Amino acid sequence: MDSLFIALGSIVLYLAAYHTYGRWLSRKLFRLDPQARVPSVEREDGVDFVPTSRGVVFGHHFTSIAGTGPIVGPALAIMWGWVPALLWVLFGSVFIGAVHDLATLVVSLRNRGMTVGEIAGRVINRRVRVMFLVILLFALWVVLAIFGWVIASVFVQFPESILPVFLQIPIAVWIGLVVHRKGRALLGPSTVALGLMLATVWLGAGCPGVAGTGGLLGGAIRGWNTSLSTLPLWAWVAVLLAYCYMASVLPVWVLLQPRDFINSLQLVFSMGLIVAGLVVAACWGAPAADPLSGTRQVLEIVAPVYQAHPLHAPPIFPFLFVTIACGAISGFHCLVSSGTSSKQLRCETDAQFVGYGSMLLEGFLAVLVILAVAAGLGLGWQSAHPGVLGGELWREVYGDWKAVTGGKAIGAFVVGAGNFVGALGIDPVMARALMGVLVASFAGTTLDTATRLQRYVVQELAGTVMPAGGRVERVPLSRPLGLLRTTHGATLFAVATAFLLALFPGPGKGWSWETIGTGGLILWPLFGATNQLLAALAMLVVSFWLRRRNLPTWLVVLPMGFMLAMPVWALWTDVGRWMAGGSWLLVAVGVLMLALTAWMFAEALLLWNRARGVLEKDP
Repeated sequence: MDSLFIALGSIVLYLAAYHTYGRWLSRKLFRLDPQARVPSVEREDGVDFVPTSRGVVFGHHFTSIAGTGPIVGPALAIMWGWVPALLWVLFGSVFIGAVHDLATLVVSLRNRGMTVGEIAGRVINRRVRVMFLVILLFALWVVLAIFGWVIASVFVQFPESILPVFLQIPIAVWIGLVVHRKGRALLGPSTVALGLMLATVWLGAGCPGVAGTGGLLGGAIRGWNTSLSTLPLWAWVAVLLAYCYMASVLPVWVLLQPRDFINSLQLVFSMGLIVAGLVVAACWGAPAADPLSGTRQVLEIVAPVYQAHPLHAPPIFPFLFVTIACGAISGFHCLVSSGTSSKQLRCETDAQFVGYGSMLLEGFLAVLVILAVAAGLGLGWQSAHPGVLGGELWREVYGDWKAVTGGKAIGAFVVGAGNFVGALGIDPVMARALMGVLVASFAGTTLDTATRLQRYVVQELAGTVMPAGGRVERVPLSRPLGLLRTTHGATLFAVATAFLLALFPGPGKGWSWETIGTGGLILWPLFGATNQLLAALAMLVVSFWLRRRNLPTWLVVLPMGFMLAMPVWALWTDVGRWMAGGSWLLVAVGVLMLALTAWMFAEALLLWNRARGVLEKDP
């Protein structure tokens, strides 16, 4: 019953936080105004700036910020114990992560939908803007390269997720046309879309429940899945980045918005199944690993409460706070808040629901991940660990940090959550397929949103190096960097550079057709600390925006200090370890990130006293 109490307690905490602290921030600190003119209306262009209902924006925002972060991070950090992981998720999301997301969304709304990098140049100075954009460029570059590998890995482990993920695209386009072009109400198309997507999951799983093996159709689909799952990684990365190119250059309502929205429907539905399965398993037990026994297993937490020194794991301080990013706080969220969501909200007061609310929902997802791995996994993993249950199974899976970081953490969540869903009597193949699609869909929505964000960053940097008047698209392409100021040029640069990075083999691997496509792993060790540093830098920008308006800053400055200290400590520790191991590329980039961060905060400190009450110029 401990798992059930934790789940219900977290729901109560998050609801209370939304209606108290979140409401106070929205009404008293940021003074959200339902009559304010928002960027989506003021700058409406039908491509990036599109006034949209808050339900659709919530779906886009939630699926974009979540990705696989709230799954992989907690599923890995639980090696230090489920209590530290749970406490950081609960209190980090309420007092740091949701504040960060809401604040960056509001500040972008008040700056005509500018990204946080552009706003840094306005409220601090131009040098900080350039350095901020360089860090954004690096972080998104690594995200694009690595998430192709992540999705491909999910396809290999759970091939039943391939068909549903790709069938989401035509369903999303249909939703976009029906809702945006024809102006229909959202409820009917949403219900149809959810039913279609669940049907695609059933198809992708090989039609379980039909003629025992799914009949001819099920056999054909399983064979198709198996053949596709054997494609080389570089081919999957190429296909996924080609899709991202289209999603980035098309109007946001055609593909990006509706795909994220229908994904959110399926993902929230899947989370509901996990909670329902958790209730059944906690109260009445789960099906036995041996179905012929006729007994039900007792659900219990089998992960350790606290484990200071897991095998080959770094120290819990500071690495817990960079391992669990999404689910507590993540710098990537400020890019979504200021990069896409602020350009779509049609009412300023919707910011609380989208910014603060979606972060709390992501925190709850992280709680479910912790419970799935801490308790659900103990119910059995028959395909990989037959006959092993409970604490013995947990120790077998989580015995070595290095083994879990190789993708096994995702598998542990899918199996643990699938065991919860299986307690409802759902076919085990279908349950696993639902969880596999959940992971792949989250990763896919982050990938296409990150491509659009990288396009913005490339255009902003190109505009800084080569300013030009008029619309970006009118810059003569013959001029240096002119192409990078265009929508297609910037997007092509984003996907091409990500693909070039991905084409390298991962660390310690030789060149072969099987190893190329994992190049994102080369720089991936830098991403955790860099991502959290980005959160601190975003809160620095928000702090200056508040100070220039004589508004209280301590609610942002205190979490900013914490989020500066933890990743700097982690990155400094990593740099020392990389030096000892001779990983000089990681050392060089890590030192560069630390230097840029120190420079930006030094610039900010010099300006802090002079900024009080002095408004920046109108954008």
